[in-house]
Amino acid sequence: MKDAVLDGSNPQGGPQSAPPSDGVLDPAAPPARRKGTDWWAEVKGIFWLILIVLGFHSFIAKPFYIPSESMLPGLQVGDRLVVSKFAYGWSYVSPTIPNPLAIFRSVVLHEPVDSWGVPIPFIHGRLFGSLPDRGDVVIVTPPGTHTDYIKRVVGLPGDRLQVRGGTLFLNGKAVQRGPIHYEDIPVDTNSPCSPAEYPGALITKPDGSAVCHLPIVTETLPNGRRYDTVELGWSPGDDYGPITIPANHVFLMGDNRDRSADSRYPSSEQGLGGPVPYENIGGRAEFITFSLDGDSTLNPLTWWGALRSGRAGTSLHPAQTEK
Repeated sequence: MKDAVLDGSNPQGGPQSAPPSDGVLDPAAPPARRKGTDWWAEVKGIFWLILIVLGFHSFIAKPFYIPSESMLPGLQVGDRLVVSKFAYGWSYVSPTIPNPLAIFRSVVLHEPVDSWGVPIPFIHGRLFGSLPDRGDVVIVTPPGTHTDYIKRVVGLPGDRLQVRGGTLFLNGKAVQRGPIHYEDIPVDTNSPCSPAEYPGALITKPDGSAVCHLPIVTETLPNGRRYDTVELGWSPGDDYGPITIPANHVFLMGDNRDRSADSRYPSSEQGLGGPVPYENIGGRAEFITFSLDGDSTLNPLTWWGALRSGRAGTSLHPAQTEK
């Protein structure tokens, strides 16, 4: 019997088949070519992400920043809100289309711009539209502008509305107003309690903290919804009308009645120019997400300290009085 062949050759004389691979790379083999980044896939992913965000922002909800004191005492400068875009259906002011040129001018060149979005031409009506309820806090884009305001709905289509001596009248009846009481709003960078705006309201408490001591009147609408308003005395908006609100229009007022440019004032005075078409309502304010006192900087370590306590989660729906 012949000895077994140990030199790796096929005993039958043919070439030997390669042994199965054990997963160990041959060090003499050339390195595998690294696969490059699929930039087209990355671009498509970013595109779809932006589209989803813009779709949510346009049709579901969007954040909103309070830039003025026109809705004191309920809303302060620095409050961040959630606004539902679907509450009254959708109109031409609903879609959010970013304008890169406006963003560049605002962020890089620090130029004033009306909006970061591309405006859509006026389109009559609303898709699945409905009117707001009395007392709703809404976002509105005044006709002919691209700037969002936040105000409260006090008058609906067909109402005979008048303001006389600071008291709101609806259909010949004075809206119920409670007695004057006071609310102390802490003073900070975003709420400075300017003596020019609120004469005599800035006081220092025994513990050394400064507050804005504001006179408050609780107003109750005919549907039983109530909310607080600031009553500072006479202002040009204390006498208005009477007018009849046209169909598909609403009348809006700020809760800080003597410091609010709203439906009582013409557009030349930064007001809403009377009742506003319901197409210009952009959504309903739902709740406060968080609030900043104005002392934060680009340094993340300052962000936590700038948060106002007790404001996150505050509902912006008015209280309901039992009838």
